[in-house]
Amino acid sequence: MNKFTVLSGIHTEFFPSCVGKKWFCRPALCRSHLQLQEEKKLTLRKGKAWRKRILTFKGVYLVQESLYLKIRTLNVENMNSNPIFNMHIPTKLVFGCGEIKKLATEKLPGKKAMIVISSGTSMKKYGYLDKVINLLTENDTASIVYDKILPNPIKSHVMEAAAICRERGCDFIVGLGGGSSIDSAKAIAVMACNDGDYWDYIQGGTGKGRPVKKVLPVVAIPTTAGTGTEADPWTVITNEERQEKIGFGCPGTFPALSIIDPELMVSIPPHLTAYQGFDAFFHAAEGFIANCSTPISDLYALEAIRLLAKYLPIAVSDGKNLKARAKVAWGSTLAGLVESTSSCTSEHSMEHAMSAFYPELPHGAGLIALSEAYFETFRNDSMKRYMKMAEVMTQQKSNRPSDFIDALVRMQTACNVRDIRLSDWGLKEEDLPKMVQNARDTMGGLFLFDPRPLTDEEILNIYKKSYR
Repeated sequence: MNKFTVLSGIHTEFFPSCVGKKWFCRPALCRSHLQLQEEKKLTLRKGKAWRKRILTFKGVYLVQESLYLKIRTLNVENMNSNPIFNMHIPTKLVFGCGEIKKLATEKLPGKKAMIVISSGTSMKKYGYLDKVINLLTENDTASIVYDKILPNPIKSHVMEAAAICRERGCDFIVGLGGGSSIDSAKAIAVMACNDGDYWDYIQGGTGKGRPVKKVLPVVAIPTTAGTGTEADPWTVITNEERQEKIGFGCPGTFPALSIIDPELMVSIPPHLTAYQGFDAFFHAAEGFIANCSTPISDLYALEAIRLLAKYLPIAVSDGKNLKARAKVAWGSTLAGLVESTSSCTSEHSMEHAMSAFYPELPHGAGLIALSEAYFETFRNDSMKRYMKMAEVMTQQKSNRPSDFIDALVRMQTACNVRDIRLSDWGLKEEDLPKMVQNARDTMGGLFLFDPRPLTDEEILNIYKKSYR
């Protein structure tokens, strides 16, 4: 039987993180050492996946010098959360139907905005872009528009928009649309104030991990419910040249203001409503089983899981149901708060590897495809937490961890996304082994927050079970 140790922790600006024997952390992010209850020394599986690897995670990067790590972790099996934590989320949230009108009266962080939208037609077709431009004008704020963002946003667009932002004298960024537009807005805000290439600031893959000196303020206006990016600092961008899709964030990439108006979400078609809603669901579920969860993240996660399990199927079947849209939107924002107070786990690393190679694959669809095999892998490692998630989903007493997986499958069936075929987006089974390595290399830090370490063999097995 293999033995493992998990990590001795530090506390970043955002959430409890972990470090190995030798660790390096950006001083701006590191706030205090995290005192956790239990320390165990265990031996990691020998193999190149864990040998002298640089492990990265969103602003903290770890260098493993040997095959031994010391990790202090909470006892997830006994439902204990880390009782020592702090929380700093410097975002003003404005939530509610019709609240987009507050854009005309809220104090804004600048006088000239770059509005970032997707290359699609929906922002213009449904009048959302004109509405935002007019409300900014009422608030004595000029604006320009950048409208090239792809569903899986790419680095070249970030660099192009940042150059335009500097040339045109914009002093803040408005992300209008789905997670891709708001994530791009954050990345553009970074590169409008920092020299070089965006990948110079990325920790992970071929990124250079340079410190970010300054970030333009960001206003987030989501028109989808899924990423929760309005309530967290994270942005996910793909380096299309290197096929690396990596998450990044720093204190400056928290939005200054986020306006979440469910009335802007009624136009989303059913399949995208489902994909996006399940992205939010997995932010919450992963954050709940993560070994860095806290009492506050547990509260956010369980309520997000409850709301999404109950109302996402309704929003999928009846997109005009404003109550369901509002509940799903609030569930998504709560799940974003989970990302700010806990962490996603390796399911997101694995999906990022898939959509890095196949950018046409919607992120939420990839997560749905992976989810049953992924959560089955940890079924006996987080038994009480699985049962608690099942109980909030079903409103019934759970007696076994597989009740959560059963509830997840029923939810997918109710949302008409049960039988997603990854091959429909061009994925080939022979590509799966290289995705294992890509997931480790680019988003390896998220594996540190799993209930227990996964082997490369287990990761490949999850991919194979999920492939159709």
